[in-house]
Amino acid sequence: MNKLFQLLGAALIFNACTTNNENNSEKNNFLVTSPIVMDTNYVSEYVADIHSLQNVEIRSKIKGHLEHIYIDEGSSVKTGQVLFSIHKEGFQLELLKAQSKLKSAIAELKVDELELENVKKLHEKNIVSKTELDKAHALLDAANAKIDEAKSEVESAKLNLSFAEIKAPFDGIIDRIPFKKGSMIDEDDLLTTLSNNNEVFAYFNVSEKEYLNIRAQKASLEKNKITLVLADNNPHQYKGNIETIDGEFDKTTGNIAFRAKFSNPEILLRHGSSGKVQIVNELKNALIIPQKSTFEIQDKYYVFVVNQAGVVSSKNIIVKQSLPHLFVIDNSLSTSEKIIFEGIQNVKDGDQIQPESISLKQIIANYNSK
Repeated sequence: MNKLFQLLGAALIFNACTTNNENNSEKNNFLVTSPIVMDTNYVSEYVADIHSLQNVEIRSKIKGHLEHIYIDEGSSVKTGQVLFSIHKEGFQLELLKAQSKLKSAIAELKVDELELENVKKLHEKNIVSKTELDKAHALLDAANAKIDEAKSEVESAKLNLSFAEIKAPFDGIIDRIPFKKGSMIDEDDLLTTLSNNNEVFAYFNVSEKEYLNIRAQKASLEKNKITLVLADNNPHQYKGNIETIDGEFDKTTGNIAFRAKFSNPEILLRHGSSGKVQIVNELKNALIIPQKSTFEIQDKYYVFVVNQAGVVSSKNIIVKQSLPHLFVIDNSLSTSEKIIFEGIQNVKDGDQIQPESISLKQIIANYNSK
């Protein structure tokens, strides 16, 4: 009986040892992968201010009573359409006065012309002196000056009369109208603002480093590759182009301003709205590793490298660009090196593991399929 118990005990110990060895073996299994070199891209995002293609203040050029308002706030108007009218009667009277003054000046000129002809004839016969002739010439010059002055007053009166009707300088949308019908308007009072939103400008600022990257691929960015994300986080349906770049960097921020233009035929975007400009940046021959393979200590990034014997050692890397689930790094790793993909929190320098390889292309395909 004792011998039976001894055999049973030995069997249990053997099974327990076998189970522990299997568990330890499983614990030492880690997925490893290798960096790859590939062409890829990443998206840079910038806060943008939206401006209309044209946004002008409509102001009164004359003083008077606001007689009619022909439009409403938010309405669309066409070029040359009458928006407001100021009471015209006073300006019509001024025009009549100026025209009458011009007629009187013309009549005086004719009299002075006749007088000059008579004086010329008398001077030729030595009946009057040269002084009288010079005086007749001076009177004629004064009459011509009066005509010029009267013509100027007529044109000024016509201009003021034309200012009594305020017209749209271009197609657009009317903004607020602060005055009501019958209000007394002074010269230069703001009547409304008119915006042409068929196209819009998006202004945004970029750093010097980003500026250099964008300039390096400017030719491709000119082909409708700029995306505008609206306040509801939905992209504007029309792509845009970078049109202009400021001439100098802002010394206080180190940024430089860009301007992109977007079509807006549905007039969805309005002057003063906001959004985010997204630019796709191309990366050629980028060295890629999974973000999951990295850990951070005091603002430095590390990976666990596995040698041929399965021994783990940490290695510092420099991250150049962050992508979804991936990092673009410098040349601190080679494509032949193995790094731990999963379980980096369960190992330390000097540990020996059983590596199980998985290609980074398969990892990326798994990310993209989710």
